[in-house]
Amino acid sequence: MMNRRLSNATVPELPAATAVPSYDRNSIAPGIVHLGVGAFHRAHQAVYVDDCLAAGETDWGIVGVSLRSPDTRDALAPQDGLYTLAVRSSGGEQLRVVGSILSMLVAPEDPGAVLAMLTDPRTRIVTLTITEKAYLRAAGGGLDAAHPDIVHDLANPHAPKTAHGFLREALARRRAAGTPAFTVLSCDNLPANGATLHRLLVEFAALHDAASGDADLARHIADEIAFPSSMVDRIVPATTDADRARIAGELGVEDAWPVMTEPFCQWVIEDDFPTGRPAWEKLGATMVGDVEPFEDMKLRLLNGSHSAIAYLGLLSGHATVDRAFADPTIRQFVDRLWAEAIPTLPEDAGLDTAAYTAELAERFSNTALAHRTAQIANDGSQKLPQRIVASAVECIEAGTELVHLTLVVAAWIAACAARGKTLPEAHFTDPLDAALTPLLGQQLPANETVAAVFDLAGFARDHAERQTLIELVAVHLVHLRRDGPALAFAALGIESE
Repeated sequence: MMNRRLSNATVPELPAATAVPSYDRNSIAPGIVHLGVGAFHRAHQAVYVDDCLAAGETDWGIVGVSLRSPDTRDALAPQDGLYTLAVRSSGGEQLRVVGSILSMLVAPEDPGAVLAMLTDPRTRIVTLTITEKAYLRAAGGGLDAAHPDIVHDLANPHAPKTAHGFLREALARRRAAGTPAFTVLSCDNLPANGATLHRLLVEFAALHDAASGDADLARHIADEIAFPSSMVDRIVPATTDADRARIAGELGVEDAWPVMTEPFCQWVIEDDFPTGRPAWEKLGATMVGDVEPFEDMKLRLLNGSHSAIAYLGLLSGHATVDRAFADPTIRQFVDRLWAEAIPTLPEDAGLDTAAYTAELAERFSNTALAHRTAQIANDGSQKLPQRIVASAVECIEAGTELVHLTLVVAAWIAACAARGKTLPEAHFTDPLDAALTPLLGQQLPANETVAAVFDLAGFARDHAERQTLIELVAVHLVHLRRDGPALAFAALGIESE
């Protein structure tokens, strides 16, 4: 039975076809602290940094921080931080060992060690992939000051739990020590992610300042700390035991947590790094003055259609994206969804939406990824506002066609209601489940259900046409309840081929 692990010691034994770090890992210094080391970070930012290290920029190694679970640290620590990236397409698979993560910390175990690394003068960039829900926003978009973790961090600044708490305390310590502030680079999938995090952290710091009688740090963060926005894109399915077994067979050693991904990779970054950055533009990233047009295109065309494929796919019995996208009715629907969303994008930003959607169609058809619809379906109440609702509101304001976007919202509601019935219980989850599940269990009339869900999730809050949006979603929900996606598609003139 194989029991040797991937590590610095076993890298020389790997098959010649496997790409391995071409640099001396012992000569790498940490320069980036990353909060939220999940599969996406390891398939995306860590790969760009790996390329920088290979190009000779040896002072940008990553120290990873898990804010919750020790799982990633427990998998990677025995492997010296190494892991396998499996780039999969319908034509085959290429394996690459990534070495940019130098070490891993688990915040709940030792918050002091995390703060020490964040205050280390070598740390010049802090990147984040903590997911939308970890930004801890209230329904109105501001900081959820009543959240238990926020309350804890305000009372215990030296032992924080949240990204807000760690960033505020680290910036306070750096300022007191005369150490230049790091740049905070959000890589999460939400609009204006840098500006959003900046605003929330200023709110958090202001609460701390008020409690401590010091009103200065919030101003310092507001005026002097860089929070560039970025747009990230790469499909990263969850790793399965079958993936682990296959890759172990290819490598001849075990890898506790390899990462699966697609060939496509995109990173658009606002170029605002006062204390320096890697030369990411030489390695495929796009450095720009304004990320917003790119992120809007990605959120509304890629992420919006991903959510549509996920919820309609689940309701149609499709377990993966490629199978759902191969369904002629879903494929027709996605084409129409794109046609409805594209007019909401700026015309003067140089976006090539035709080429982008053609590339998306190819990516969604990748049979090697097995990207689970249930994985994409998670956290819909947090994702749909920027992916779908924003486009729908703009369509209403512009008076353009609006029937396909609203079906996605209805499909999310129907898929949530189907859990424990036609879908397995907890097949996917949502931060609002504690309130959402009993609400959907009441089987209220469609319009009452949709209105209650909109109230709960804060969709289109305070918008003049909110009721119009509710009514449009409710029509689709009636169809979905009566006869599933088939009737909803038929009502849109989409028939099975």
